[in-house]
Amino acid sequence: MNKKEKAKAISEQLEELYPTTPIPLDHKNAYELLVAVLLSAQCTDVRVNQVTPALFQLADNPYDMANQKVEDIKAIIRPCGLSPRKSQAISDLSKILINEHDGEVPESFEALEALPGVGHKTASVVMSQAFGVPAFPVDTHIHRLAYRWGLSTGKNVVQTEKDLKNLFPRETWNKLHLQIIFFGREYCPARGHDPKQCPICSVHGRKRGMR
Repeated sequence: MNKKEKAKAISEQLEELYPTTPIPLDHKNAYELLVAVLLSAQCTDVRVNQVTPALFQLADNPYDMANQKVEDIKAIIRPCGLSPRKSQAISDLSKILINEHDGEVPESFEALEALPGVGHKTASVVMSQAFGVPAFPVDTHIHRLAYRWGLSTGKNVVQTEKDLKNLFPRETWNKLHLQIIFFGREYCPARGHDPKQCPICSVHGRKRGMR
């Protein structure tokens, strides 16, 4: 079985397990999603969803957020970690959205990645989940599973993203990256993982060097 065939088999198995893929981060609009994804860096989605109701009650749009003190933002998001940097980024990007994008979240990778605190992965999530643009956000979890399954030997998420985009049809990317995340949480965790008990690793996993 070559990589393309393996990718197809894995995709079919994921579709059986996760026919629907709800977006893990609670949000009502593109701005809330952008802020939530920014907060999720080095933080769980569960924790982010616990924090954002209070934050969005304070301000759920760039105009209101830009008027908040950074210290007040930081106090709310502290449980997410990296609160000094994240709170400043939320404040700064809100002002940029007002001054450069008429208060709207831009629908382009280039414009999103130019915002403070927004990297390629965050931009990919927003483009995919807010605007429906085909993207394949690769975080450390997807990076790990792609290696375990022998779909990529990329040393970083950039190479892994490129490899996965080459293996899977473009129209499947948006749903597939969520399916992989859900699968990783349920069957293929970073720690305490038993390849023999994993529905995918037991069939398609690397025989050596699995991590």
